[in-house]
Amino acid sequence: MSERERANHRHSADDRALLTEVATDLFTDLCTPETVRAAEETGWAGPLWDALTAAGFPLVSVPEEAGGSGGSVADACAVLRVAGRFAAPVPLAETGLLAGWALASAGLALPAGPATVAVGRPADALELTGGPGGWRVSGRLHRVPWAGEAERVVALAQRGGDRFVLSLPAAGAAVVPGRNLAGEPRDTVNFDDLALPDDAVAPAPEHVTADALLLRGALGRAALIAGALARVTDLTVRYTNEREQFGRPVARFQAVQHHLVRIAEEAQAAGMAAAVAAASADPDPAFFDVAAAKIVAGEAASAAAKAAHQAHGAIGMTKEYELGQLTRRLWAWRDEYGSERHWSSRLGRHLAELGADGLWPRLATGLFTD
Repeated sequence: MSERERANHRHSADDRALLTEVATDLFTDLCTPETVRAAEETGWAGPLWDALTAAGFPLVSVPEEAGGSGGSVADACAVLRVAGRFAAPVPLAETGLLAGWALASAGLALPAGPATVAVGRPADALELTGGPGGWRVSGRLHRVPWAGEAERVVALAQRGGDRFVLSLPAAGAAVVPGRNLAGEPRDTVNFDDLALPDDAVAPAPEHVTADALLLRGALGRAALIAGALARVTDLTVRYTNEREQFGRPVARFQAVQHHLVRIAEEAQAAGMAAAVAAASADPDPAFFDVAAAKIVAGEAASAAAKAAHQAHGAIGMTKEYELGQLTRRLWAWRDEYGSERHWSSRLGRHLAELGADGLWPRLATGLFTD
């Protein structure tokens, strides 16, 4: 690394630390456990989203010339880790890292409000007809995050041999509400011969694919999981040091210490994997790093949530206590944008295709050989 590269790296790290600090202050003030609990009932946290928008957080990593806030994918993931720590009930990853990226790449306008994305689930089907001056779209999209609150739903459509990026007005759709385990909206969206203006349709650039959107979604979920696990660690350490049994804190019992160590280990592993995948996303996420990060994060989510609830006992399951909000999100996020099985299968096939000469360098150094 040259001196200039080292200086740029230090500058980026300093900017990211400041970004994290500002985001933490905002979430501390506006995303309390009570905020999250209320959003699980209503499906939305309006004041929180308005404050995030005013600060430019939803569009971090989207180029400024396209109307975004600028910054890198790693910057966006730093914000998402803070959001995960607070179980933030807003579509941060969907608005910027996914939908904003796709719209900016295709030269389409960014919405003023929240945006979401359909990454192309097997049951999804969109039919794009017509042409310039008379586009129309019909079809159904499944489990779209926060579709009922979004201004635009971004999706890809195939017509013949051509692919298109669509910026679909959520107000023009019939939205059937749905929820994930954490109470976050995951809606079914139906379009019935909806007319689209020319500025809502654009040819998809070569790099804007369903798989690229899936990679970005998986990276975003890995970052959210890493943040949530850090908070689970803090909560469990604090609770077990405050809770006494037989005249001493339960944290001093060997069985509880085993849980604490396991939680801390899993949180660190997920955090490191997500950080590496985010840092290597220059300019776009890399398959190997994202697949590994999503697998590690998913496994950590399962193991740490189990250990945290064992250490907390019954209080961990109450609505009044923060732990349940976090662990229900861990269980939901580990399966969104590809489960552990999905990414493990793909990663295994990828490594097998490298052959004997490529396998060891990839595992040992993270690099491909020529």
